[in-house]
Amino acid sequence: IYRGALWILGEYCSTKEDIQNVMTEVRRSLGEIPIVENEIKKEAGELKPEDEVSAAPAQKLVTEMGTYVTQSALSSSRPSKKEEDRPPLRGFLMDGDFFVGASLATTLTKLALRYVSIVQDKKKQNSFVAEAMLIMVTVLHLGKSSLPKKPITDDDVERISLCLKVLSECSPLMNDIFNKECRRSLSHMLTVRLEEEKLSQKKESEKRNVTVQADDPISFMQLTAKNEMSSKEDQFQLSLLAAMGNTQRKEAADPLASKLNKVTQLTGFSDPVYAEAYVHVNQYDIVLDVLVVNQTSDTLQNCTLELATLGDLKLVEKPSPLTLAPHDFANIKANVKVASTENGIIFGNIVYDVSGAASDRNCVVLSDIHIDIMDYIQPASCTDAEFRQMWAEFEWENKVTVNTNIIDLNEYLHHILRSTNMKCLTPEKALSGFCGFMAANLYARSIFGEDALANVSIEKPIHLGPDAPVTGHIRIRAKSQGMALSLGDKINLSQKKANI
Repeated sequence: IYRGALWILGEYCSTKEDIQNVMTEVRRSLGEIPIVENEIKKEAGELKPEDEVSAAPAQKLVTEMGTYVTQSALSSSRPSKKEEDRPPLRGFLMDGDFFVGASLATTLTKLALRYVSIVQDKKKQNSFVAEAMLIMVTVLHLGKSSLPKKPITDDDVERISLCLKVLSECSPLMNDIFNKECRRSLSHMLTVRLEEEKLSQKKESEKRNVTVQADDPISFMQLTAKNEMSSKEDQFQLSLLAAMGNTQRKEAADPLASKLNKVTQLTGFSDPVYAEAYVHVNQYDIVLDVLVVNQTSDTLQNCTLELATLGDLKLVEKPSPLTLAPHDFANIKANVKVASTENGIIFGNIVYDVSGAASDRNCVVLSDIHIDIMDYIQPASCTDAEFRQMWAEFEWENKVTVNTNIIDLNEYLHHILRSTNMKCLTPEKALSGFCGFMAANLYARSIFGEDALANVSIEKPIHLGPDAPVTGHIRIRAKSQGMALSLGDKINLSQKKANI
């Protein structure tokens, strides 16, 4: 609230009287300056009051001999120090909140530059500028001392030092930046935000519109030719397919044929038992449809699919044993429950008896089935305040170093968005242009309600030439360790596969 009030006063006080009134209020809100000397004097003064001497009540004790003695003592006690009511701004600074001090420095710089342009008297100009600089210096001095609960940060030191330099030089360029460009930037930011809100409202209203009229023909997807599908897509059918596990990937030209993309080969072609699995990912469970083929001329008895899981996966029930005739095949279904968003592995083997053989049970080891985290992560949006709050609260962080052959910053960002199903919260206009570096916030939410945050800080080392690859870091934060690690692994894998 104080930072907002200071900014408004610094931006919109334009007359000499208003500027002087603001300076008076700031001095009143800071108390006596220099702050450090004043605080040290107070502390030294509080140690001097006369101690109150009080006699403790006499205490009767019994000695070893059985006689009574009386013990009395004088104790000196100092009345407990009550927390003195400090002026508001000084209270913030003593608590270590020096961001308020940096805001105050910017406000005083704007006011001083405006005062110099309004008042012609050189003596008054110098007096006002000197007073503003004194306040900034005393805030810096306090931040570097051991009096506040937390020391001043380097960013705040740099900001206040910049303001001091601006006031000491008073160049027309800096005057223009502080008093005109700042307000212009604010109006531009508000305009962009308004446009974004209008765009999102427009998208929402478009979603609500009824797109199917009462007399529209019904198209059955099974009867539609592939080349007609793009023009006659049935949105309900597509959403139904998505709910059944076929995620809405643009590259799947035929949603019904996309099952083949999810078939995993579990054994080799030369094994006595060949097995492959179709991994059917629903929201909270995974169905494995395993095709088992007997490639021998023997009858296989008690052919059992034994599965185990790694990660937050749980096998619901063991598949029942089968008997396979020579060169016969069968389908075995197994359900696996998913509890949270993290990479999981399903592994196991097929055991069987050969009829008439006296040997032990035979075993064929299956390849691992890796469950992709991307099936559970969906793009989502949140406000800047919510992002900052979650960023501070989430305890698991995974820092991924950028290692790619992509040479364009925007291209790399969009590649990461495609790979991770995350949404970029940073406005497009803030990312436009080229300045050699880029910072963007990404956000996604899993179907289990878990949040994933990412901050992309990348740069293009210009000194290495125009073909130098992008460098930097991606910091991922999540509530659970599994989600942070899984997203980091996904980014590591996808950025290495990037092809220019």
